[in-house]
Amino acid sequence: MEKAYLVLQTGEVFEGVSFGAPVEQTGELVFTTGMCGYIETLTDPSYYGQIVLQTFPLIGNYGVISEDFEGKCCVSGYVVREACEHPSNFRCQGTLDEFLKAQGVPGISGVDTRALTRILREHGTMNARICRTPPENLGEIASYRIVGAVEAVTSPAVQALPPEGEKTCRVALIDYGAKANIAHELQKHGAEVIVLPASVTASEVLSLQPDGLMLSNGPGDPAECLEQIETLRQLAGRLPTFGICLGHQLLALALGAKTGKLKYGHRGGNQPVKDLLTGRTYVTSQNHGYAVLSNSLPCGRLRFVNANDQTCEGIDYPEINAFTVQFHPEARSGPHDCNFLFDRFFEQMGVSTHAAQ
Repeated sequence: MEKAYLVLQTGEVFEGVSFGAPVEQTGELVFTTGMCGYIETLTDPSYYGQIVLQTFPLIGNYGVISEDFEGKCCVSGYVVREACEHPSNFRCQGTLDEFLKAQGVPGISGVDTRALTRILREHGTMNARICRTPPENLGEIASYRIVGAVEAVTSPAVQALPPEGEKTCRVALIDYGAKANIAHELQKHGAEVIVLPASVTASEVLSLQPDGLMLSNGPGDPAECLEQIETLRQLAGRLPTFGICLGHQLLALALGAKTGKLKYGHRGGNQPVKDLLTGRTYVTSQNHGYAVLSNSLPCGRLRFVNANDQTCEGIDYPEINAFTVQFHPEARSGPHDCNFLFDRFFEQMGVSTHAAQ
């Protein structure tokens, strides 16, 4: 086994064992608390430019399953306590090590992930590098920035996805780095889904004559997506709209709100969210490092908040027939508490469903 090192921009060095691709790479180090769903994590485009640290100690025990991919692998590195070398699952198509090698992603195992998580919680998200020899100069690590993230992960061309069963409507899905299951949920409801690149213009969207507009998740700082924000400003009020994660942030920015970076973000499948309308709390899947600032909303009403830190988790815009959420109601590995939001979207488009709220 070959040694590898995880070097933080603050100088701390963690020694471990190399697995995955034999390359060195720098990224923004973030942690996720999911106990399962590592396949979805590794293939979620929202992790573009980031080194992902799994807090759950054993990763890779059910192998890699291509049917569970959410998109292309965009992580810059992978950090685990123990990487399973001999997975056991009837759907398994290969090991975690083989997958990372094929994707060109370096991994490091055998490190103290609990200590690393404490550092990130106390000091905030920071840059790091997976390498074979710790560098003497930390300047390159400290100066790393994620840029051009949405452009790097969006669909290169328009793609039409057929509905499952009888067609009920047409939905335009702007892909800022969309997880595949967002389109799957729309298709399950009978929607023909037209997947559009993030560079699409408002006139191009409207020319498709869709019944509704879906704004996807994606990576990076939302405030840097000036072109996308302007497009949504022009589309606001023109179509029933549902936004998830980055889509939620971009619509808020288009309508005059502000966003800010969280200390260490919300990532994992166990994030509690409170519905201010009903008082009910849901367990949700999340992956974001930025949030809409609740006190900056010039319109709409705050609907959901994070039960841990009270940050904005969802906004209703009844005046423009739109609503958005920071969490992922389409989470394939669960939880599915908020799947009803898709029913709500279809009700807003005038398509009858049995569970809209």
